[in-house]
Amino acid sequence: MDIFHTLTTQMQVMNMPLYAVTLTAVPRADTPLLLMLHWHGFRKTQIPALPQLKPTLQPVPGSALQINDRWRQPEVVEEAVLDAAWQLGAWDVQREERRACTYIGASEQEALACKQAFGKYDEELEDELLVSEAPDRDEMLQLGAKVGYIRWQFRPVNGGLWQSTAEDDTLLEDGRRIPPCPIRPLALKGGKLTKTAYRLGQINRIILLK
Repeated sequence: MDIFHTLTTQMQVMNMPLYAVTLTAVPRADTPLLLMLHWHGFRKTQIPALPQLKPTLQPVPGSALQINDRWRQPEVVEEAVLDAAWQLGAWDVQREERRACTYIGASEQEALACKQAFGKYDEELEDELLVSEAPDRDEMLQLGAKVGYIRWQFRPVNGGLWQSTAEDDTLLEDGRRIPPCPIRPLALKGGKLTKTAYRLGQINRIILLK
């Protein structure tokens, strides 16, 4: 599983900085993965009902990609995420484990978080917020709502919005790091909402604030 290659290919096609990357998985072997790329950029949009007005600037929609690589353990997926985050210079990787949200008594917040993890928004807004190349996304959402899901997120420095502001002594000049990633996956913890943070970056000097 090579998430790094998938990301860099999309970055070359879009040619704009990334704000963040998220990957959502259902903890069932060989189920598809949903990779979402959140871009930092704007596009000109004309209002059809008011063609006399100048086009307005609208955020570029995110990209949703389906990964169909086979896998047996979530640690395999996590290792690929950590590798991509490491090579792209991310400061850390955040992992969330969430339980099913279809049982009696589940909160509206849990149901909303589940939908957003699979890139599902209000129908009127979805096309504006996400361009999807994930044909099984609805089925992934239904299964995740029944059995729970895992979500990873990181913010890349190389090719990302954060390249000009990153303070990290492990980075090369272009915001990359040399593989392999020294951080190893940790076992899942389970629970209503469990968060795990993987620290990748490091500062070995004193920063003086002006």
